[in-house]
Amino acid sequence: MFKKYLIVFLISMVPLIELRGAIPYAVGFELPLVPSYIIAVIGNMLPVPFIFLFARRILEWGKDKKFIGGFFTWCLEKGEKGGRKLESKAGRGLYWALLLFVGIPLPGTGAWTGTLAASMLNMDFKKSVLYVMAGVILAGVIMLLASFGVFGAISFIR
Repeated sequence: MFKKYLIVFLISMVPLIELRGAIPYAVGFELPLVPSYIIAVIGNMLPVPFIFLFARRILEWGKDKKFIGGFFTWCLEKGEKGGRKLESKAGRGLYWALLLFVGIPLPGTGAWTGTLAASMLNMDFKKSVLYVMAGVILAGVIMLLASFGVFGAISFIR
């Protein structure tokens, strides 16, 4: 059981997959919901402060390096594009837009991209982390409901 929880934790930390992949894994392997959900949220949130504080600096440093430059440039462009899109649509409700950007599980959104965008926009650290966490919690609830729908339909067919 510990091994499966560890997998949930690690999946939730992976960029682009995050909690959106960890929760379906937990539901599919019939792990208890509350501990799985909590572990997935913690795993998804663990990198957030580091991303906010250091990712932009590291990406800026590495964008002109030989082997990593292309990927780092792509990450910077993705963060800047996400930040600009968020800012243009949100106006004064920027933090609420950040919450929804992170919370609605679509490809390319999530805690990693949202936090990088908040960092690129020089948003307040504490407020950004709180709104990203609220978004992660929302995404987790949505993924739980979606996972039950999918896995419930599969079990009904059997």
